[in-house]
Amino acid sequence: MKKIILSTLLITALVSCKKEAEKTEDNLTTIDSIDTQNTAEREPVINSLKFLSTKETSDYLQKKNDTLYITNFFATWCGPCVREIPYFKTKIEELKDKPVKITFVSLDQKEIWNTEVPRFTTQHGIQNHTILLDGQLLDANFFQSNFKQWDGGAIPFTFMRRGNKTDETLGMMSESQLNEKISSLLK
Repeated sequence: MKKIILSTLLITALVSCKKEAEKTEDNLTTIDSIDTQNTAEREPVINSLKFLSTKETSDYLQKKNDTLYITNFFATWCGPCVREIPYFKTKIEELKDKPVKITFVSLDQKEIWNTEVPRFTTQHGIQNHTILLDGQLLDANFFQSNFKQWDGGAIPFTFMRRGNKTDETLGMMSESQLNEKISSLLK
């Protein structure tokens, strides 16, 4: 029985790899010594996103003034995170003349900071509002010092602060929830 299961898994893996290889080969162009295609088009995206340490992030989260700071913790692979980005983008545009600062904090692994994260933030139009944070450096002390609810166990997570008033939302927010929370904190 073990041999049958193992054989089935092996065959499935090989077939999947073959299909993926065929897809990849279809998308590749042949490049040789006389190829005049612009090499800049093939180079990876250069990361222009700012990195913050855990201390710098904590300092930012603790700012207490008349500005409403909205900080959304996300990752490029997180479906609910991606679905709520348009709501935040709408608010960025609506509130651009108000004392509101919306920041996205990418918790993606460092291995994709120079490739996938810049590509993702550019594609979604949030590159000027995104910072990088090494999620592997976040410990219990970071969460306890900065949040009442969030222990880092799930994303998206949105933290809002204006003066001494705060709001925490674990999980995806609807557009109406976001609007209500912002209105409440701007009163």
